[in-house]
Amino acid sequence: MKLTTDRKQLHSWYLQNKRALPWRATKNPYLIWISEVMLQQTTVTAVIPFYEKFISRFPTVQSLAEARIEDVYEYWAGLGYYSRARNLHKAAQIIDNEHRGIFSPTYQELIKLPGFGPYTSRAVASLAYDQPVGVLDGNVIRILTRKYGLDLKWWENKQKEKLQIISDELAGTKDSADLNQAMMELGATICTPKKVMCLLCPWNKTCISYATDTIPQRPGPKPKQNFEIWSWNFKINTKKSQIYLTPNGATPFLKENWLPLSSAEKLTKKPKNYDFKHGVTKYDIYVTVETGSKSSDQKGKWVDLHQVSQINPTSLIKKIIQTIEKK
Repeated sequence: MKLTTDRKQLHSWYLQNKRALPWRATKNPYLIWISEVMLQQTTVTAVIPFYEKFISRFPTVQSLAEARIEDVYEYWAGLGYYSRARNLHKAAQIIDNEHRGIFSPTYQELIKLPGFGPYTSRAVASLAYDQPVGVLDGNVIRILTRKYGLDLKWWENKQKEKLQIISDELAGTKDSADLNQAMMELGATICTPKKVMCLLCPWNKTCISYATDTIPQRPGPKPKQNFEIWSWNFKINTKKSQIYLTPNGATPFLKENWLPLSSAEKLTKKPKNYDFKHGVTKYDIYVTVETGSKSSDQKGKWVDLHQVSQINPTSLIKKIIQTIEKK
């Protein structure tokens, strides 16, 4: 692999074609971190207004650390995957309380924080501090497998490591911030999953998949996960206009979400009786709701119904409350 040439072509293309995005105008690790977390599972166009609103409310890691989680949820609403918001809050508190508000400049240290996986830690270390390491997200996996004609089981750790090594080598210079953003930009705008604009690609003369007309074959599809079927029974304890909630520990999904007391069971087939169905990633969940429970939990608390969305903004709790109102 002629990585030196590939690197130069990619860098030159990026400098001429990069989009003007708000988080690209800074080396502030906090702002870069927020943008990278928001961009997970969300497009750039959709993220920008959420990012600007969030940063206006929480302009520093200290302001995020000192905020109530309910306020963080409020400004995260609409982005989904609320575990990201919880991990942002937890990590901000650790950075503020234990590291005097200072981000570590290396991914090896950042990865120890809640929500900082291999991608996020490398992105922040590279984009904010120019650590010469490469990032590996869906866009980068796509451009590397196509460019170098790699038929890998990229979802498996050992195979993914091969791509990480290439990414590290491409970005492993003083220009790592630009090169990492270039790889992500190329995947987001030119070498997209379906609409590929090869004539505009800086690598089109050396791309193996382009030369062999095998672009649609890479990256190969990840095998579909088998869905698990669960029965989830909620025992609702209410008084006047309040509901009793406790951190969920009954299931492997939606952990720590504030929910009514519950019990759950993994099933082999769909149950006959349930109030509504709910989906979370690889789980098909059949929910039943029982009202009038007098049970309580020391870890729980009473919450006004009109404030429930501030404690738990997920659609599940909304469905539970709607079911209560119908009974």
